[in-house]
Amino acid sequence: MYYPRKGNEKEKPMRFIPLTLALFALAAPVAADEIGERLVHVLESGEAGASAAAFAEACAADAPEACFAAGLTGLVGGVERFSQGLYRHGAMAPRMPAAAMMLGIDPAMVSAPPNPHPEPLDYAGLRALLEDFIVTLDTARAHFEIAAQQGDYVLPIDPMAVRFDINGDGRVDEAETLAFFFTALLDFDEMPAEGADTHIGFDRADAWWFAGYTQIVAAPVDFLLAHDFSAFFEAVMHRVFPRAGLPMQDYVAGGALVMDAESDAFIADVIAAIHTADFPVADPARLSGVRERLKSITRLSRSNWQAILAETDDDRELVPSPSQTSLMPGQSVTQEVVDAWLAALDSVDALLDGDLLVPHWRFRQGFDLRAYFETATETDIVMLLAGQGALPFLADGPIADADSFAAANAVFGDDWPIFALWFN
Repeated sequence: MYYPRKGNEKEKPMRFIPLTLALFALAAPVAADEIGERLVHVLESGEAGASAAAFAEACAADAPEACFAAGLTGLVGGVERFSQGLYRHGAMAPRMPAAAMMLGIDPAMVSAPPNPHPEPLDYAGLRALLEDFIVTLDTARAHFEIAAQQGDYVLPIDPMAVRFDINGDGRVDEAETLAFFFTALLDFDEMPAEGADTHIGFDRADAWWFAGYTQIVAAPVDFLLAHDFSAFFEAVMHRVFPRAGLPMQDYVAGGALVMDAESDAFIADVIAAIHTADFPVADPARLSGVRERLKSITRLSRSNWQAILAETDDDRELVPSPSQTSLMPGQSVTQEVVDAWLAALDSVDALLDGDLLVPHWRFRQGFDLRAYFETATETDIVMLLAGQGALPFLADGPIADADSFAAANAVFGDDWPIFALWFN
C-alpha cells in the first residue's frame, strides 16, 4: 500500500480507489495512493512497459510520484524490450565446456536455452536495438530527474516481485522475475528467507539513484555506438547469436588442438575478437558525449546523497544515511563511508576532466581521458594497451595512484565493489 509522508509522520492509507489507464491518459488529477497502487500492480503483473506512457501523462500534470512511476516503468519496459530483441534473434551465452571448467564457470549457466526459431540479425539491426535501448534509458532518466526535484512521497515496492516478459510470448512466469534472476543467474548465497519482507520504500532520493543508474547502463552502450564495430560483429558475434545468419555460425566447432573442438574454436574466436578490436570512431560528438554521461553519474550521485542526508524518516531505505537503518546484511553506512564516497567522486571527476591522469604502464606521463573522449579517431584496444595508440593522449601532470582514492581504500577495502554497486 502506498502512503504519503510528511516529515517523519506517516499518514494512514486512503481507501483504495481503482485507477484505469484511461484516467491517466486524460491526465486528470490523480490521488498519490492510486499511483502507488497502480505502479505496484503493473510491476508485479508484467505490464510495466505498456503502462509507461500513461504514467508519463500523469507526470505532465505535476505529480512527482507519477514521474517516478513513469521513470521506473519506462526503465523496466526498456530492459524488457531489449531482452525481447536479443531473444528474438536467438541470443545466448557462448558455449565453451572445457574452458568453462578450467575457468570455474558453471557450464549450465553457459548454455541457457535460446530461441528455437531465431530471426536473422545484421550489424544495422544490432545497432538499432542498442539505439532504442539508449532512448528508453534517457527517457527514464528525464522522468526520474523530475521526480527527484520535489515531493515527500514513499512508494513501497518489492523488487523481487517485479516481472519481465523476457521472451516476448505475452506471459510472465516465475522464471521472469528479479527474484529468479538473482537466485538462479547470480547464485546469491544470502537471499532473504522465504516469506521475508523485501519491500523497499522508494522516495525522492531514490529517483536520483535511478537516474544515475540509467547512465551507468547507457554509457558503455553509447561508447560502443560511437564506433564502427562491424568487423568485430561479423567476426565473433555468432557466439552470441549462433543461428542469426552470421558468417561464422556454421563453424563453431572444428578440430581439437588443445582442449575440445568447441573450446578450441572459441579460443580462435577470442583471437579474432582481439584482432578486430580496432574500432574507428564513427560519431565523434557521441564519443565526446560519453564523457558527459560519465560526468552526470557523479553529479547525480552527489544529488542522491544530498537528498539522503536531508531525510528525517527511516523507512526501508534503498541507500540509508548514517542515521537510518541499513537493509544490507553486515553493511552499515557511517559518515566516514559517505565522506569517502564523495571524495572518490571528486577523484573520478578529476580523471574525466583531465586534471588527474590515468597511469600507463609504459610511460612516465599519464593518459588524458578528456583528450581521448574529445579527439580520438579510433579505439584500438591492443595498441592502447601496448602504448602506441596512447601516444596522442599522453600529458604531463598528476597521475592517479592509490593516494588518489586513499579515503575509499581505507573505508571500503575489499568491499568496494559492493559499495560501488550499492551507491552508484
